Amino acid sequence: MSFLQRRGFLRGCGAMLALPGLEGFALATRPARRRLVFVYVPNGIFMPDWHLGEAGPLSTLPATLQPLASLSTEIQILSGLTHDKARANGDGPGDHARASAAFLTGAQPYKSPGDRIYVGESADQVAARTIGGETRLRSLEIGCEGGRRSGQCDSGYACVYSSSIAWANATTPLSKETRPRAVFDRLFRPPSSGTPAERARRQSVLDLVREDARALRAKLGVGDQQRVDEYLSCVREIERRIERSETATDATEEIAGDQRPEARPADYGEHIRLFNELIVLALAADATRVITFMHADEGSNRSYPFLEIPEGHHTLSHHGSDAAKIEKIRRINHWHSVQLAHLLQRLHETPDIAVDTGESRSLLDASMVVYGSGISDGNRHDHADLPILLAGRGGGSLHPGVHRLYPEETPATNLYLSLLERMGASVENLGDSTGRLSEL
Repeated sequence: MSFLQRRGFLRGCGAMLALPGLEGFALATRPARRRLVFVYVPNGIFMPDWHLGEAGPLSTLPATLQPLASLSTEIQILSGLTHDKARANGDGPGDHARASAAFLTGAQPYKSPGDRIYVGESADQVAARTIGGETRLRSLEIGCEGGRRSGQCDSGYACVYSSSIAWANATTPLSKETRPRAVFDRLFRPPSSGTPAERARRQSVLDLVREDARALRAKLGVGDQQRVDEYLSCVREIERRIERSETATDATEEIAGDQRPEARPADYGEHIRLFNELIVLALAADATRVITFMHADEGSNRSYPFLEIPEGHHTLSHHGSDAAKIEKIRRINHWHSVQLAHLLQRLHETPDIAVDTGESRSLLDASMVVYGSGISDGNRHDHADLPILLAGRGGGSLHPGVHRLYPEETPATNLYLSLLERMGASVENLGDSTGRLSEL
């Protein structure tokens, strides 16, 4: 076995830096590396700014999605998809808890304010269960709000329903990581020993793998050398940004097993963008192929002072047709689309190697990114005709650049069955699914 066939990562002094796809590795690895990413936004969308007319090519984008105009050939908007199990169905109020709980499960959550939680396995975890063993991390769950793990948060529903979209099984929600530093360390180095102060002074991960990187670089072709250099530069820049974002005002609790003091970024936009960059690094290095990202917990009442919006998001979503409130909701929705555009652009400009052929493509070409919410109209708590966008080409299996219009009440889980099949995780049913979507 050659040097390149044996080396898929760099090691040094406790660091483990996985490498991006390289031409020299291509024929020695598994074929068809597709990636699956789910990005969730809370409280629905102002749907008049999302809706399109007839099905067909995306010649123009609606107002909320204008930030994605330069990527219109890489996305498709899917209208008509519904989450029936986010509706009350006899359980009374609690639409926000049900919206997030049902988003990837298609199952009706059991209404309980305590520990008796029950919903279903989520689509991301079906994929992770099938292909997770092929990567160092089965899946990655991240978000910008920690949420509460106990107690009641929405009309008699346990809080965990509002803060989780990833469920390993019907009774096991997966906690999301909210600290960029913790995600970075999980990707590139194992937990270390020593005091918090000693860990706070740890060297850059690049310093730890410097000798290994120098030896590897000498054996690479010019194209792969450039790819590795760009990748390592990106890793270091993200390290620096994380360091800058860790302000004393946002210091977080100590975590068992890794007592290093860490912080969540005080700047919400930087928080999302750092996670976007970490998603790109994780997928590029094939550390995982399955990721869920909640911009905020369902029902979040976060304010947006940087948009001159001091009111809470959830409060504004119940606008009651008030023009001033609607304008603020439109700006929040547009801002979230800007963050999505940042992620998709980074995936689009990051090269990936099709390991079965050695052909270079973008990470977005290899990925399937679902963006949306479990609520359509936040004012009315609708769960039909959801705002769902699908980006990427799924390794050539998807055909973006169109608006697809499905019959009313088509389960959103039908979309997930279609994507799982492309991930090699083919299952017959997921939640309330009735079949696969005929076109994507």
